[in-house]
Amino acid sequence: MDERPVNEKVAWFPRFAFGPASNPMLRHPWILGGVASAALLGMMTASAIVLRTEPGGSPEPVRTVIERLALPAVTLVDSGAAEFLHEERVQRSDTLSSLFSRLGINDPKALAFISHDQNASIIARQLRPGKTVTATADHEGQLVSLFFPVNGKDSMLVVERGKDGFTASERMMHLSTRIHVNSGEIVSSLFGATDEVGIPDAIASQLADIFGSDIDFYRDLRKGDRFAVVFETLTYHGQYFRSGRILAAEFVNDHKTYQAYWFETENGKGGYYTSDGKSLRKTFLRSPLEFSRVTSGFSNSRLHPILQTIRAHKGIDYGAPTGTPIRAVADGIVEFSGQQNGYGNVIVLKHQGSYSTAYGHMNGFAPGVRKGVRVSQGDTIGFVGQTGLATGPHLHYEFRVNGQQINPETVALPDTAHLEGAQLAHFREATGPSRSSLDLARQTRILASVE
Repeated sequence: MDERPVNEKVAWFPRFAFGPASNPMLRHPWILGGVASAALLGMMTASAIVLRTEPGGSPEPVRTVIERLALPAVTLVDSGAAEFLHEERVQRSDTLSSLFSRLGINDPKALAFISHDQNASIIARQLRPGKTVTATADHEGQLVSLFFPVNGKDSMLVVERGKDGFTASERMMHLSTRIHVNSGEIVSSLFGATDEVGIPDAIASQLADIFGSDIDFYRDLRKGDRFAVVFETLTYHGQYFRSGRILAAEFVNDHKTYQAYWFETENGKGGYYTSDGKSLRKTFLRSPLEFSRVTSGFSNSRLHPILQTIRAHKGIDYGAPTGTPIRAVADGIVEFSGQQNGYGNVIVLKHQGSYSTAYGHMNGFAPGVRKGVRVSQGDTIGFVGQTGLATGPHLHYEFRVNGQQINPETVALPDTAHLEGAQLAHFREATGPSRSSLDLARQTRILASVE
């Protein structure tokens, strides 16, 4: 027979993965376990079929080559030295013990340290829902390290186990900013609607602050009111750390649309403006409490609940739990801080021109708030209580012009300035991306309602 040129092609494959239908490894899956076990013992079988092709002819299998391949030695890990990483979000009902349980930590000494150490005890005081807490523990559930975000700071409280026990220290973090768009619809309350679509409570509070001069979020909300918002969140290694600032927002209340855009002027001062450049920072807030209910309005004749006599009620009473923060409705100077007759603990603020405001029945004053101190709009000046002639915890609020009490719901208040000229042009250019993002948030809500 004449010798002819031969072409060889080698096709490599693991025998257990590919092969003829008659291969018993494909019909008996349990054999795969044997192959895997062999691999773990440092040996694995590979095979190849050498195909010999003659010119003008069809491929003809000639032989099968089987070779045992040595694998690198496997080093077993001592599980006793292993550390396990856990991450949990703080829930509304959490205590330090319940959080430890979900983190897989069973360590009474660590729990006692965090509860009593001066630095570490901040964790128990700042268990706010939504915070992400990270911890490492050994195979017995003993705490190795714990990382906890500190309120109001770009820092993390770190608790670590050492040879001499636990230590707690605060470390600065390098945070990244993410921009989110979201929207929702009011069914019962603002916080209920924001919770439904996953908007953080801090952003919901900002939303109420931004539109608080135009919308009373306790009395003015209607079922079917809509909102869209563009906001920042700050992350640490990809994990949520805290909420940032609202960049743009829209609220449709009782078929009337309100919009707000964050903008910093050339002098470095930032604020919220309408789409045409009008500042949303009113001279006076509509209410000294973020969320409350009016229990008694302004009246020239009212039956006093304690004195049982008909007398004028020259203010507005806001019902709220004891300890609720009270805000200064405008920039001003503390004119009086102390006790005064039926007002109980009261603060009087002097504002620009002839305006002043009074806040009575307070449980206590905010730190540093005393006569002569300057406060800014929105600053906490005290806390709701029932001192003086009060039947329950509430705030008695008065708005005064030249010392005379005026109904704050009907008085004409001074307006704020508008952006003009080059500054208005800069505003429109700077807020362009926020406007586009707000459009996207609005369209997302529309598409969701159609679906």
